[in-house]
Amino acid sequence: MKPAEVRKLSDDELAKALGTSRAELFNLRFRLATGQLDDTSKIAIVKKDIARIQTESRARSLAAATAAVAETDSVAVGADA
Repeated sequence: MKPAEVRKLSDDELAKALGTSRAELFNLRFRLATGQLDDTSKIAIVKKDIARIQTESRARSLAAATAAVAETDSVAVGADA
């Protein structure tokens, strides 16, 4: 999943994609341990996808928190005047 694709997802879709990717990683690791995984590069790809999803989710939560603080500060400043 490319970063641009991750940015287009909604918050609910991000959570769903994260769960799906974690389940896929678990299955890949299980197949690796049992000797059934032929292409081990898939593990790294899925790990990077998980990291991209988590990064976007964190960026959105920080942006929301920053916006909430800025809104609170502007309301408080307006009340003092």
